[in-house]
Amino acid sequence: MKNLLDYDLWASLKSGDLKAFSTLFKVYYPLLHNYGLKLSNYNEQLTEDCLQEFFLYVYEHRENLADLDSIKPYLYVSFRRSLFREIKKASKTVNYDEKENFFIDINFSAEDVIIQQEIDALKEENLAKLLNELPNRQKEVLYLKYYSDLNANDIAKVLGINYQSVINLIHKGIKKLRQDVSLNTLLKDII
Repeated sequence: MKNLLDYDLWASLKSGDLKAFSTLFKVYYPLLHNYGLKLSNYNEQLTEDCLQEFFLYVYEHRENLADLDSIKPYLYVSFRRSLFREIKKASKTVNYDEKENFFIDINFSAEDVIIQQEIDALKEENLAKLLNELPNRQKEVLYLKYYSDLNANDIAKVLGINYQSVINLIHKGIKKLRQDVSLNTLLKDII
């Protein structure tokens, strides 16, 4: 599948592209499932049923959904709301008011912390690899900007180039990193 950013993925989904829906499902199902388990006090059946209904709703109503630039926050908010409705139905003794923001007692296990640390380490390793694949000039400009904390004027002086060239190099480097990160994320989830 081609390199799709959130906007493109969402637009493809809205137009009925099953590959886009499959990608959306593969990327976000595990994340929402884990979140839902914590919100439902580890009620596996309720979480899975609600999540499947949620994705079915998204696909069936895709044409009427708003255009999005960022999918993740929308899915988290919508799924959370949907799950709370189901929790309310399942438990008549608990009064969940959807309009109120109430707090759920989420408990983190040692495994959750370790998994997040491993994910962070993989992200850092992947970022280092992607940074090293940039052209030398872009690497140097990004290093001076983010690791040496120099502003664009100072970088221009250090490298003996003009201010606009520095801005262009920073922009191109960051754009390339974003594209590569998006592509790698999609490819990992598809494969």
